[in-house]
Amino acid sequence: MKKHLSIALTLATPFATSTAYAETLELAQLETVVVTATREERRKMELPESIQSFDRETIDAVAPSHPSEILNRAAGVHVNNLSGEGHMTAIRQPITTRGVYLYLEDGVPVRPTGFFNHNALYEVNIPQSGQLEVTKGPGSALYGSDAIGGIINSLSRKPPAETEVMINLEAGSNDWQRALLSAGTSHGDHGLSIDLNATDNSGYRDEADYDRTSLTGRWDFATSDQLSIKTLLSYTQVNQSGVSSLEEFDYKNNDKKNRFHGDTAFREVDALRLSSEFSWATSDSTLATLTPYYRNNTTSMAPSWMVTYDPNERESEFQSYGLLSKYRVRSNDTVQWIIGLDIDYTPSKYQEEAISHNLEDDIYTGYISLNNSNYDFDAEQTSLSPYAHIEVQVSEKLLASVGLRYDYFDISYKDNLSSSDPESIFIPQLGRPVTHRRPDDQDISFEQLSPKLGLVYTLNDHHATYFNYRQAFSIPSVTTLFRSGSTQITDKLEPITADSYELGIRGQASDAIFYELAIYQMDISDDIVSVVNGFERNVYNAGETEHQGIELSINGAITEEFSYAAGFTKTRQTYKNFSYTCCFPTQNIDVSDNDIGKAPDTIGNVVLVYTPVIFTGLRLEVEWEHLGDYYTDETNTADYGGHDLYNFRVNYVLGNGLELYGRVQNIGDKRYSTYTSNQVGDPDISYRPGNPRSAYAGFRYTF
Repeated sequence: MKKHLSIALTLATPFATSTAYAETLELAQLETVVVTATREERRKMELPESIQSFDRETIDAVAPSHPSEILNRAAGVHVNNLSGEGHMTAIRQPITTRGVYLYLEDGVPVRPTGFFNHNALYEVNIPQSGQLEVTKGPGSALYGSDAIGGIINSLSRKPPAETEVMINLEAGSNDWQRALLSAGTSHGDHGLSIDLNATDNSGYRDEADYDRTSLTGRWDFATSDQLSIKTLLSYTQVNQSGVSSLEEFDYKNNDKKNRFHGDTAFREVDALRLSSEFSWATSDSTLATLTPYYRNNTTSMAPSWMVTYDPNERESEFQSYGLLSKYRVRSNDTVQWIIGLDIDYTPSKYQEEAISHNLEDDIYTGYISLNNSNYDFDAEQTSLSPYAHIEVQVSEKLLASVGLRYDYFDISYKDNLSSSDPESIFIPQLGRPVTHRRPDDQDISFEQLSPKLGLVYTLNDHHATYFNYRQAFSIPSVTTLFRSGSTQITDKLEPITADSYELGIRGQASDAIFYELAIYQMDISDDIVSVVNGFERNVYNAGETEHQGIELSINGAITEEFSYAAGFTKTRQTYKNFSYTCCFPTQNIDVSDNDIGKAPDTIGNVVLVYTPVIFTGLRLEVEWEHLGDYYTDETNTADYGGHDLYNFRVNYVLGNGLELYGRVQNIGDKRYSTYTSNQVGDPDISYRPGNPRSAYAGFRYTF
């Protein structure tokens, strides 16, 4: 590990730069503007939180084929690749599928609270984003449930000042094909842009086809100097084949193998979002913002992770009608208020049928329906969330902020199956019955009061330090509450809560080093644990975990030709009070004081960029990605040793609107696993093989 850290620091060694060039770079770095914290533009130096952003130029240079390729450049962030654009995320949390992250598009949650999906970033058109912002740790008072580990906000591209069309075509390994088409114009008070993303590839593993189509449309309209309207339409369709994990022999000797063939495991997603942001500046000191929105989402799937113990085919759908409202007023030169109310109404439907798979040797070749409904229920969720945020310039150097948010959720659940429908059905594939308990019709409500505190102290013109305390929470998802399976009392679960403390410093250490350092501790309470009593399995809010870490980001220009960006993270995540159910006969194992499973010890990323003066328009980039070791289960008896990957990118602007580019991922063709785990009590470790060496090439033509 010391070796990896020394590499990052070696690349960060400062060299002399010209004064003019250094001043230009300083302005760009220290004046970085982000919008996530308060839903409007703010200088990052003024914010008591750790935010990292990627602008359009960086996104275009990376040309990410998967969200991980751009987001993993942020210190403390690891997004893995589960094939296609499937992923799990680890930001101040283990690599997890749990709803501890908030994904936004132009500040509007991609999904409503209680409908989290760890793959939800594939519902956002990442490669055509105008800016990506990653907030690490809980959000400000403007955000509620799910913002425990962090927030990822994709900001759409603004319409161009003049009529512009861009054609971006790309091809690569494993039949990779992608077309990114953009067109936009502005005329007077109107601006319009349209982006289309059409992607198709077969994947490097057997039967791993994936395709997506995304359409993003944005219309900006300034009716006057006081009122502006931004309307955003997003639609994404995803079709993805399921990909299995592999045990050690196949992982090492036949990593292309996929045990899921045909329609054994699939995912089909249709996601539509429409929002209009009305911003009315009634004076120089006030701004009122109203953002009504609509969502329509349908997901059909045969879940790959349930093939071996509860095979089913399901469809979930929801619509959302919501409003984000905010009023900001500057009382005087030292005080600023933000008050608001978020409202969301989401009716949803969930249907599930039992299936039985066909198995040839160890390959699942398809399935048949057993014509039995496991679940068919409706759930209507209504949420009301008022909040207040105040900032006070206590002195010339000290800025304090205090926030408070109240969230209320009401969920009305109705089971559409009759009492005569069996709760257990025999599954031929398994040779045993599977139980699907169904809660009675009911209304459930949750409420949470979340305080926030932040301090920013400006040390001088080049350095500022900050502190924040934030309380966050995550309510149980609708399927966790009402799809009980063989578990009892899932409808009695309460929100998971977190208390987060963070101390940070950011600024300019020299002409070549712009830095941000954050130290944090997060304590999570009321986590969900499983307890067995005889033949009955119950779940309770009783778990406690502790998450600590240090995150360092450094970047800058070594010379006019060489620049770099580096991030390094060291974490320690432990169970403080936790038990786990496993094995046969069933037993409870106390894992208190163990390290949390699937929580990487270290995360690192270094990028070195060369733009030679003698070849105007040429950009060469080398990237190192590091993931440290982690335990594969809660008992800490086996671990994954981590991996280091190297990537290369080249961009060349020929002029007249034409740019050529290429990239090679995993230059060393290293065998690695994107997710490594085993069930407690089972010594066999499962691996998710990562992509081998892969090459891509494309061009952009703008006219």
